[in-house]
Amino acid sequence: MESVAPANRMAHSIFTPLKPLTTTPRPLLPHNFPPRLPLCRAANINRRQLIAETAAAIALPPLLGVSLSPIPAAKAEETPLSEWERVFLPINPGVVLLDIAFVPDDPNHGFVLGTRQTILETKDGGTTWVPRSIASAEEEDFNYRFNSISFKGKEGWIIGKPAILLHTSDAGENWERIPLSSQLPGDMVYIKATGEQSAEMVTDEGAIYITSNKGYNWKAAIQETVSATLNRTVSSGISGASYYTGTFSTVNRSPDGRYVAVSSRGNFYLTWEPGQAYWQPHNRAVARRIQSMGWRADGGLWLLVRGGGLYLSKGTGLTEDFEEVSVQSRGFGILDVGYRSQDEAWAAGGSGILLKTTNGGKTWIRDKAADNIAANLYSVKFINDNQGFVLGNDGVLLKYLG
Repeated sequence: MESVAPANRMAHSIFTPLKPLTTTPRPLLPHNFPPRLPLCRAANINRRQLIAETAAAIALPPLLGVSLSPIPAAKAEETPLSEWERVFLPINPGVVLLDIAFVPDDPNHGFVLGTRQTILETKDGGTTWVPRSIASAEEEDFNYRFNSISFKGKEGWIIGKPAILLHTSDAGENWERIPLSSQLPGDMVYIKATGEQSAEMVTDEGAIYITSNKGYNWKAAIQETVSATLNRTVSSGISGASYYTGTFSTVNRSPDGRYVAVSSRGNFYLTWEPGQAYWQPHNRAVARRIQSMGWRADGGLWLLVRGGGLYLSKGTGLTEDFEEVSVQSRGFGILDVGYRSQDEAWAAGGSGILLKTTNGGKTWIRDKAADNIAANLYSVKFINDNQGFVLGNDGVLLKYLG
């Protein structure tokens, strides 16, 4: 794919070059929805157990001169950490939360995205949230799934499915919609604000585009999609790559611009670094299929397999050498890992699984305080050392307390 100039290369652009919009940007309008309140439940008392324990205490004679063994202390992994609290949101049940971001200049001001056209805004650091709506989106017969949001200074971007791109230059007070070409290969799944009027966008077919003029023109950062690369290099020895027509199931970007993505079937993964013309495919180093992959705080990789396994790459940087780490996930799959620092990280997954490490991932303990959350936890996001969130289905949002 060739770079696209703003004017004379119009026919080769995936995106339709646009003149600056002359209409007033369509604002996101707040709605006042009553917050969803948690239900209070009375504690249940097991009457039979109470009677039995009382009778046993009465019948037990005093023991003199007998040494009693102390009750063993609870194991560390059984002690609730209680470092998170649930924030109840004014949204309908069934909404899956997909991404969250805060304005760098104002850490109290942020947005969370989800399915069913969900955009919520907070101005108190994530304690309370109010819905926002898009007038132009409501006029159409679509139910948008907002996949990704990113801020650089006061400039922000939102992308979603069906194809929609929103841009703000005033920290989200107003958003304007940037039209996109219908020839875009795949669905937009990730966007990263990189500078003034600049962003980097990825589709689930592996197309990477960059803009430097507020989304009016885009140029390709790679020469072809993942399908084209794999079908052209079927002799590369990558299992499952021949006649590949799938998409990414997950894609993650490192702070320095490198990407790691997992194929839709989980049978191999791909990496890309700035300057490379193509995605680089890799055979999975484990027997089970890959669930997700991402970057550690030290620059290495973490890898999750279906069924709950966790692997860490040896050393830092891109490598195919991984070693398994023991985790107690109760048989539920782990879906994401988020690093608060090089030593502390949290892993989240099915049925409210929440795990913590304080030694870079060598050992993990379970936060039992999350066991009562009847939801799958899909994403762990740390905005900074003191601000973090876990996103799940059914509108579940956990806020880090520290």
